[in-house]
Amino acid sequence: MSDTIFALSSGAPPAAIAVVRVSGARAHESIEALAGRVPEPRRAVATELRDGEGAPLDRALVLWLPGPGTATGEDTVELHLHGGRAVVAAIEGALAGIGLRRAEAGEFTRRAFVNGRIDLAEAEGLADLLEAETELQRRSAMAMASGALSRTIDGWRERLLRLSAQVEAVLDFGDEDDVGGLSPEFSAQIADLEEELAIWLARPRAEPLKEGFRVVLAGPPNVGKSSLFNVLLENEAAITSPTAGTTRDVIERSVAFEGIAFTLVDTAGLHEATDDAIEREGIDRARSALDRADLVLWLGAEGEGPVGSWEVETMADLGKATKRDARVRVSAIDGSGVESLKHQLIDVARKSLPRPGEGALSKRQHDIMTEAHSALSGISIEGDPLITAERLRATRVAFDRLTGRATTEDMLDALFGRFCIGK
Repeated sequence: MSDTIFALSSGAPPAAIAVVRVSGARAHESIEALAGRVPEPRRAVATELRDGEGAPLDRALVLWLPGPGTATGEDTVELHLHGGRAVVAAIEGALAGIGLRRAEAGEFTRRAFVNGRIDLAEAEGLADLLEAETELQRRSAMAMASGALSRTIDGWRERLLRLSAQVEAVLDFGDEDDVGGLSPEFSAQIADLEEELAIWLARPRAEPLKEGFRVVLAGPPNVGKSSLFNVLLENEAAITSPTAGTTRDVIERSVAFEGIAFTLVDTAGLHEATDDAIEREGIDRARSALDRADLVLWLGAEGEGPVGSWEVETMADLGKATKRDARVRVSAIDGSGVESLKHQLIDVARKSLPRPGEGALSKRQHDIMTEAHSALSGISIEGDPLITAERLRATRVAFDRLTGRATTEDMLDALFGRFCIGK
């Protein structure tokens, strides 16, 4: 962290403008070396940038941002250049020439975390925001990146410390006349905190929001799975043929309906009688896909699909109803019923995904919060105060792991490795 780093923080050139960021103790020196002077803090100044031999590199807007009130908490420089590849390469070469180091993936954001500008939950939200592809993903990530979870955890932690103080008073002074045992109010406060954690744990998780609501098309061979798959995608992603067993593997494609991400999965036809090893492998993969589905569209004989699957009647254009209680009847030929199916998928997905603007827990956060909830749920005012104190301590440690007060380098490496070089 003692190095001064630089990186291109805008999109890859060529572009109208390229932004190169510098962060670290030598940021002041870098701007002086390239611009010949340091402009007034936080004021964009147009100036000519030159290399170490005085040769002009570019005419750019320069921002000098002294720390700690910066994104990284360190002295920072932003160079707003003309966005040609040669210009960017020349500026980066000049910065490297005075001894600055190229940043690693996520290093700017990691420095912001280390310097207390953001906590771990906010950093995870920022990573999700950079990866967001739908409006729901963006709004959920914005809630987390802006500190929705962090502020909640800080409030919980303060309440927990007050509860711990009550337990410590009983442990230290319980034999004195003016200090009794834990009061019924203590138990009520624990119950309130436990309930608030349970509400967060009951929320829809972040994974379906990121990966898409997973819809698997399943059934025996030649029932129209691949045809419906292609129509939903509006793309010929799967080969269709009247020959049974055409689809031999699981095919996954991502699509968005009304801003909601879906993963559609086409599978091999399910049946038992086959001596073809490749087809058998495809059937095994299809069964595995069923286990991972958020929803199965069953195109086979009525009542033979997995529990909770939707009965879908295909080939509706032929006018032959084979299912009495089909959820929807569709045709890949004339498109009938397809829009109705899409709207029904959107409705069920919305109920399974976080509401717009509502923060959603990742698997890591959900697992840690589950630990905290479990520790709280085991507390009883009739129990041993020492055990109560330990359970409160375990809950506090879990909260600290959520916000990064207590974490591991491996976990940080994995998180910040998700960022691009210039972030």
